[in-house]
Amino acid sequence: MRILVVDDEADLAEAIASSLRREGYAVDVATSGQDALDRLALNPYDLVTLDLNLPDLDGRQVCRLIRSDARFDPSTRVLMVTGRDDIEDRVAGLDDGADDYLVKPFALRELSARVRSLLRREVAGTDAVLRLSRLELDTARRTVAWASAPIELTTKEFALLRYFMSHPGEVLSQERLLEHVWDEMVDPFTNTARVTVGTLRRKLTAAAGSPLIETVIGAGYRLVEPPGDGSG
Repeated sequence: MRILVVDDEADLAEAIASSLRREGYAVDVATSGQDALDRLALNPYDLVTLDLNLPDLDGRQVCRLIRSDARFDPSTRVLMVTGRDDIEDRVAGLDDGADDYLVKPFALRELSARVRSLLRREVAGTDAVLRLSRLELDTARRTVAWASAPIELTTKEFALLRYFMSHPGEVLSQERLLEHVWDEMVDPFTNTARVTVGTLRRKLTAAAGSPLIETVIGAGYRLVEPPGDGSG
């Protein structure tokens, strides 16, 4: 999943970004409202953490534009992060289109939990555990298992599998995977997505006994249940 952190306090922005990166998210940082809008017009972010007190556009303006401007993905989640704690501010932010509201100061653990909760809204149910057949991915504990047997994954493999499991049955192109699992520093012409899919597929196949990721020639990759396994 790819996240945009919008905050003009450089230290706080980097602390949030670092915390989210440790959980496997691809994270970019914007330090102004216009910077955020420019990045949102270029990249399909899954979630934005949005400060209200920005040096140019107010965060509420940015949120309204995210929701009304056709250049932006309407499915992008918005988590407002601000020092304004009046009920009127929180109601106004939610009415502007925010999905959640977090008041400063906050613990990074709480922010991470809210991010996980918002991103789970794309998937059926609200459980912290994503499931496909006997494959389970715990978004809170950052563990993966097949039939309760743990599977050791790298941080990027975990992030890739989380994206696959959030879009079960969909054919995901290499371009889409690069856009949502890697940040803006990735080379769009690299083979890193193909290589990471390959290592993830080998580990899942070893655990499940049959391939869980199939290649759709000319289109991308799809996460599937093992043949004959309808226990999902």
